[in-house]
Amino acid sequence: MKAIVVEQYGGPEELKLREMPEWHPIAGQVLVEIKAASVNPKDAQYRNGLYPSLHMPPFTPGIDGAGIVLSVGKGVTNVSVGDRVFISSSISGTYAEKALCHAHHVHLLSDNVSFAEGAGVGVAYATAFRALYQRALAVPGETILIHGASGGVGLAALQLARNAGFFIIGTAGTPEGMQLVKNEGADIVVCHREPDYLKQMISLNHNNKIDVILEMQAQINLGNDLTLLAKNGRVVVIGSLGTIEIDSQYLKDSDGKILSVSMLLATKEEMALNYHALQRCLKRGLIKPIINEQIPLNEAAKAHQIIEQTGQKGKIILVP
Repeated sequence: MKAIVVEQYGGPEELKLREMPEWHPIAGQVLVEIKAASVNPKDAQYRNGLYPSLHMPPFTPGIDGAGIVLSVGKGVTNVSVGDRVFISSSISGTYAEKALCHAHHVHLLSDNVSFAEGAGVGVAYATAFRALYQRALAVPGETILIHGASGGVGLAALQLARNAGFFIIGTAGTPEGMQLVKNEGADIVVCHREPDYLKQMISLNHNNKIDVILEMQAQINLGNDLTLLAKNGRVVVIGSLGTIEIDSQYLKDSDGKILSVSMLLATKEEMALNYHALQRCLKRGLIKPIINEQIPLNEAAKAHQIIEQTGQKGKIILVP
């Protein structure tokens, strides 16, 4: 079995294609033939050694993916051999021809969804759903700002919010990204690289404040986010790579909240609800992961070079 292995922390060049032993599921586990693996920013952080307590070399990266069930361990009842599935987490890593998973991390994939699209669900859409509904407790009809709406999580949040009846403001960093965000249903789209984009946003929104902000780069935007909050407004920090100084008076003025999203701290009950909802949305065509590029597994280094750039437009997918 071929798999990508990180043998030491470092740059994209540390993603090596290796021949690895076959996996065999025990009780409660599922072995999946990977047809597509999603590339997430977290993968690059693990490769860099940012979270050594979670991943120590050697390891195979990859959190989510999609494929076909090859075998199941004792007691597994939610999927069967031959089922099309998407994976929300993996024991062995999804940058591989096969991945070993706990059964509760394997979910049936409806026939109207491709493997590449299915691979893009596990992290991006689950994170967006949790941020919007389980952390912000957002209510349809509220105004939501998605900072970085052209990326994987941003587009997922946009689609979920669009179908629920939110008023959506989205930001992106390139004309192509802005057009994608507009095409996906945002009511207002601005370029966050423009120096006056906050004034543009406020003007286009008729000087109205914002109920929920989903923030992908809190180390840059959090201070400004607080100035935009409506009464009882919430900022949900999805991504942050550093520190920032904020004026807490803005929180007092809005009676607002700063919340964060940790998928590792979600309960099994919360995640079960999350993925049941996403399965229904996929089957009904309400959500559809946007694929930017599909790249062969042996070019994983190229995929990481792309994912570490700014101005993402949808998901990067590895194909074994």
